[in-house]
Amino acid sequence: MAYELPKLDYKYSDMEPHIDAETMKLHYTKHHQGYIDKLNEGLKDYPKLMEYPVDILVRNIPKLEKSIQKLVMDQGGGHYNHCIWWKILSPASGKKPINELAKQINDDFDSFDNFKKKFVECCSKQFGSGWGWLIYKDGNLKIMSTLNHINPLTNGDYPILCWDLWEHARYLKYQNRADEYYAALWNVMNWSEINSRFLKAKKYSENSKKTNKVQKQYGL
Repeated sequence: MAYELPKLDYKYSDMEPHIDAETMKLHYTKHHQGYIDKLNEGLKDYPKLMEYPVDILVRNIPKLEKSIQKLVMDQGGGHYNHCIWWKILSPASGKKPINELAKQINDDFDSFDNFKKKFVECCSKQFGSGWGWLIYKDGNLKIMSTLNHINPLTNGDYPILCWDLWEHARYLKYQNRADEYYAALWNVMNWSEINSRFLKAKKYSENSKKTNKVQKQYGL
């Protein structure tokens, strides 16, 4: 079964003025679709792999044939990262973390404002295209960035929050003003979804030493 674009829960214009509608449309229909097309083309001789949910595929890159590992890291990672990205955006942002995640952020970073500062600093230091991430590891929240479309899941870390640092995510509106783009993103974060991902990350971390049932299902 070929991979497909996930359905958006909002209109392209719903993130205005923080992310412009034209950028949203191009990002979704051209860039994300492009990663999916290349992933499907690259895996056409591996029909068994195309049965995997994309997160399972990305999680198990080191177990794949070496000849297709880069394809899955680049195109599969591009697909999976964007699937997360669209879900954590919301036109009705609550502005601040909620529930368990809010408490964990206060515990690990002293305050939400301090977390925001450290997260933006990490994103700003990423050289070239990549992603900024919040993960849960060893009982604490960690901030990190990755190059291109590398996903933390490949290294065993469940992604909670991600920011797309590629130029195509901001260039029509913000051009080289990445700092303005980062400031705007706090206005469109779906904290309900991010909190749900935090709870999944905690469960994932607790079960990380066990064979995942889904992985076992797919023979991994």
